[in-house]
Amino acid sequence: MQLRLPTSISEAQRCLAEGAVPIGGATLVWAAWQRDGFPEQAVSLRNLPEATAVGPEEVGGAVLLHRVDATVPEALHRAASQVGTGAVRRTATVGGNIVGSTLRDLLPAALVLDARATVLESDGVYEADLSEVVAKRQLLLGLRWNTPLASGYRKLEGDPGGPPPLVVAAAVQSEGAGPGRLRVAVRDGYEVLSESTPYDPDADRAWTALERTDLGGLPAQARDTVRAQVTDVLARAAG
Repeated sequence: MQLRLPTSISEAQRCLAEGAVPIGGATLVWAAWQRDGFPEQAVSLRNLPEATAVGPEEVGGAVLLHRVDATVPEALHRAASQVGTGAVRRTATVGGNIVGSTLRDLLPAALVLDARATVLESDGVYEADLSEVVAKRQLLLGLRWNTPLASGYRKLEGDPGGPPPLVVAAAVQSEGAGPGRLRVAVRDGYEVLSESTPYDPDADRAWTALERTDLGGLPAQARDTVRAQVTDVLARAAG
């Protein structure tokens, strides 16, 4: 297998046009390739500046999880820091976790940040809705967002061999002259729910509004966890 390492967008597009398979950190595809056979050529974006940036309002799709530090909002930082083991985080990428994984630990954090996805294809680069990128398993070049007033992330302990543990992310963002918006995303099993409501510093009123959405149908423990996370984020946003 030939591994191609483009250093420009045009070179990366050429790799894709010539049939190179995106490899990411290879944590998800290696076992399948060993079983089913390796492609003739693969492409990694790890040398592409647009795919390796990390900043207060952006992260590249090829960024290794251990590099997602406190530069980014708390929700995304905490999400990346709790994926797998240290060895996994030094290999797995942001794009691989969000698009290639069935667990998608980072997806709730990206959703509450209202992140905009940039996609790389052989015929161009364009912005797309994050849910569409996940559904179509497109090649994620990067994510961009506006800095939230506050954000948070909690991942419960899971049972060995059991379903994925509950994940709850929340963030408050300003919206110009408006009151802003509270966003909440939950991974319950393999499903991810995302809801929002106008920002209200009163946690009881905010939770009452969220209970009218699909979040109100979550199991009792999950609802309690969501409410606690919402209360914490609202308190920090007000402070």
